[in-house]
Amino acid sequence: MNDAADQIFATLKQSSQSGAPLYLQLRKSIEDAVNRGLIGPGDALPSERDIATKADISRVTVRKAVQDLVKGGILVQRHGSGTFVAPRMERVEQSLSRLTSFTEDMARRGMAVRSQWLDRGLYAPSPDEMMVLGLSSSELVARVARLRIANDTPLAIERASLSASVLRDPAGIGSSLYAALELTGNRPVRAVQRISAANLGDSDARLLEVPPGIAGLHIERISYLASGKVIEFTRSIYRGDAYDFVAELRLTGPSEEGRP
Repeated sequence: MNDAADQIFATLKQSSQSGAPLYLQLRKSIEDAVNRGLIGPGDALPSERDIATKADISRVTVRKAVQDLVKGGILVQRHGSGTFVAPRMERVEQSLSRLTSFTEDMARRGMAVRSQWLDRGLYAPSPDEMMVLGLSSSELVARVARLRIANDTPLAIERASLSASVLRDPAGIGSSLYAALELTGNRPVRAVQRISAANLGDSDARLLEVPPGIAGLHIERISYLASGKVIEFTRSIYRGDAYDFVAELRLTGPSEEGRP
């Protein structure tokens, strides 16, 4: 990107926006270059020293502008490799009206999906798991946690809890938890989801390959069998820059108001 870099930083050097802090001018110049396609996803930026020389500013100023762009998801830094324009995310829409597994949902879109197991085991239940799943302190809970990846992009971290009486061998699950539950007649038929905004902590951000503190979606789901029994308690973190949840709403007519 030598020609593009020269154009970006030469423009900054000649900028008449003398009232704005230099790091803000540099940040805007780089962001504008990304938006205009002068530099694209995966392109490497010059080193701090080179940028400082080309733009005639200090390396401290360069570092501050770059760190702001990394926090904003415009750039990514790879240890030992340098600073790059972040890949452009293709947003995924998921309907809130259908209860499907991640594997099924991505397969319908023709996306190559895989999971990285973070945890599979039997544990003493937490107070929340005891309350939601109806377990006693003497029973065990099966926990399965996975990093969900589609087209080589990490999209979500799913942490599911089920009674050990339902899932006796968490390590034996294949690519789909729901497929495993279906084999034993325990696939859920409905669920209640609660979605809230969340700023990603260091460990979750590292797994999802985004800057710490960036906005994400926290989703808590309680799934039920046809009998009304709770079968699954899931808490997930989704990338806010990659996921849209869509719900169809219908206007309630006067004759339907007050119905349960």
